[in-house]
Amino acid sequence: MPKPELEFFAPDHLPWRPVAASPTAGAGGAGVTEKILSEDPATGDVTRLLRFAAGVATSDTITHDFWEEVWILEGEIVDLGKAQTFTAGMYACRPPGMPHGPYRVPRGCMTLEMRYRK
Repeated sequence: MPKPELEFFAPDHLPWRPVAASPTAGAGGAGVTEKILSEDPATGDVTRLLRFAAGVATSDTITHDFWEEVWILEGEIVDLGKAQTFTAGMYACRPPGMPHGPYRVPRGCMTLEMRYRK
């Protein structure tokens, strides 16, 4: 089933859930949570909020086999591999295989992410 049809709604009732660390799935581990806004379980396509607590540090460079678009809504994230700090209002579009991370999140960060296969 494709992503569901959803008209505007307040997603406050959707739960935040922990994200496991995985260099092929994306940043995760202690202090990283997600709120799934819409999802296609058959393809793995997802739109989510991703929240990093202050002090989160990841250890691996991340690559994955899907497209990923990311908008930083709040805070900042430091990409150690690129030696750059990215802040609220910044956007990324990553094709499959594009390396990013590892990350340090000194003060916390929340992003809006869209992940899809094509």
